[in-house]
Amino acid sequence: MEKILGIRLEDKNKWETRVPLIPEHVAQLVAHGYRVIVEPNPIRCIHDSEYARVGAELSDDLSHCDVIFCVKEVPKEKIIPDTVYAFFSHVIKGQEHNMPMLRRLLETNCTLLDYERIIDEQGRRLVFFGRFAGMAGMVDGLWALGQRLAHDGIENHFIPIRTALGYFEVEKAKNALRMMGDRYKRNFIPPDIAPLIIGITGYGNVSKGAQEMLDCLPCTEITPVEVPEVATRGGDGMIYKVIFAEEHMFERTDESPFELQHYYHHPEKYRSKFEQYLPHLTMLVNSIYWDSRYPRLVTKKFLRELYADESPRLKVVADISCDLEGSVEATVEATTPENPVYIYDVDSEAAVYGHGRGPTVLAIDNLPCEFPVDSSRYFSETLLPFVPEIADADYTVGLDAIKLSYELKKALIALNGELTPDYEYINRYMHDEEEAIYE
Repeated sequence: MEKILGIRLEDKNKWETRVPLIPEHVAQLVAHGYRVIVEPNPIRCIHDSEYARVGAELSDDLSHCDVIFCVKEVPKEKIIPDTVYAFFSHVIKGQEHNMPMLRRLLETNCTLLDYERIIDEQGRRLVFFGRFAGMAGMVDGLWALGQRLAHDGIENHFIPIRTALGYFEVEKAKNALRMMGDRYKRNFIPPDIAPLIIGITGYGNVSKGAQEMLDCLPCTEITPVEVPEVATRGGDGMIYKVIFAEEHMFERTDESPFELQHYYHHPEKYRSKFEQYLPHLTMLVNSIYWDSRYPRLVTKKFLRELYADESPRLKVVADISCDLEGSVEATVEATTPENPVYIYDVDSEAAVYGHGRGPTVLAIDNLPCEFPVDSSRYFSETLLPFVPEIADADYTVGLDAIKLSYELKKALIALNGELTPDYEYINRYMHDEEEAIYE
């Protein structure tokens, strides 16, 4: 039987122009006998005609599709009953804003496969945009740093940097940074703000993407142990980069030695020790995974104490992870590419778009959309090997009988209107959300 695959338009916001599958890969699917229907979208980063050219159909009606592929969440009112969906659902942490969507998926007997949960047996993600989130986040962070320093009356070489969306392509952004670095060589940082230390948390795909961009500038890597000494050394015109792993950020509450696996399995027995580094950083780039089981990295309380000093070193927090009031508690709201930053005001504990006392916070929750073509191409390359298996599976049978690989079974959040066993815990978040509606 012919399988029909749908590619839904993205409507999260006007900047979300990415695609889950690029025309080149759609052509391969069509050649292998799949029928592909693409919902027209005038803002898509790849023109609809490119899909038509490779044999896809253009139609506003995806109701006959066996599987519908998207990038971001589907508005609950646009969910098609009895449909298999694949997208980033952002429900596994019980995110309140997506509980109505998940409830609607269950009520309409839908199946949900979440890209974020396509993982191997070591828990490594196999389909992701993370590298591009890191790259866009670093570019935007450097832009924010230039703007913040200028606002504070400090002339600096970051001012000409644009946001990632202003470059649109990764190579254009890299070339701009390299040219800037070559121009100023070892005198990139003026003496009155040196030494300039940029701290990056984590070492995964997001962190690697952020480092990839930062390394286009004159940059020297130091270890966390070196941070306090470098901070008091004075300036030599260089940017210092420091990568923080879990053992640098957290410690056992009982003062036993740090053990990584123990931390993962018993995060409640750990606390942050990151405050010893934070006063020495000019910019923090946060790229770690966080959920409510884990200790916070940066608290509102500490920022209030830090900003009791009239001129703290910390100027910018680029929170790529963007968990609201999560690992960085000062991430009190998400931003957009159009208005990417706010001041976290330590007095009101609120986001201020203007003047305030606190760090500049970058908190765009869909950063890869700023490099839409590059990120879509990479994502499509990682997703394509799984598409035939996703398309050909019979979802009417029970979970144990579905012919899906380990990686894809782990990604099934819901099957035919029921949460799968690994994700039944989300029920309590939907219950909490329902109670809140009637309070």
